[in-house]
Amino acid sequence: MHGAMHGTTLDRAFHALADPTRRGILERVAREEASIGDLARRFGMSLTGVKKHVRVLEEIGLVGTRKEGRVRTVGVGPRALDDVARWVDDYRRAVEARFDRLEALLERLQEGDAGA
Repeated sequence: MHGAMHGTTLDRAFHALADPTRRGILERVAREEASIGDLARRFGMSLTGVKKHVRVLEEIGLVGTRKEGRVRTVGVGPRALDDVARWVDDYRRAVEARFDRLEALLERLQEGDAGA
């Protein structure tokens, strides 16, 4: 499941999400599409700065853009956060399994103390 291609996609998704501005852009366009200009004003950035952030998100499919006249609009992309969600779920299950084993061990140890 965690082959080279999956790792590359996952690495790029985590890289994109590591930046608070990109997370903010995702949160904003998840609620409603926004123009590059709207995003620039919202985040106090230049148009060029916002375009760079949007490009990173667009390259991995988290947002999509369309141009209407002179206005470029950003919306939710064709790919959801499936790879990230799957990785987080796998990690959570692995950690929970370790805690379950630890809990079982502690219970056996306590039973052993009670019988002594």
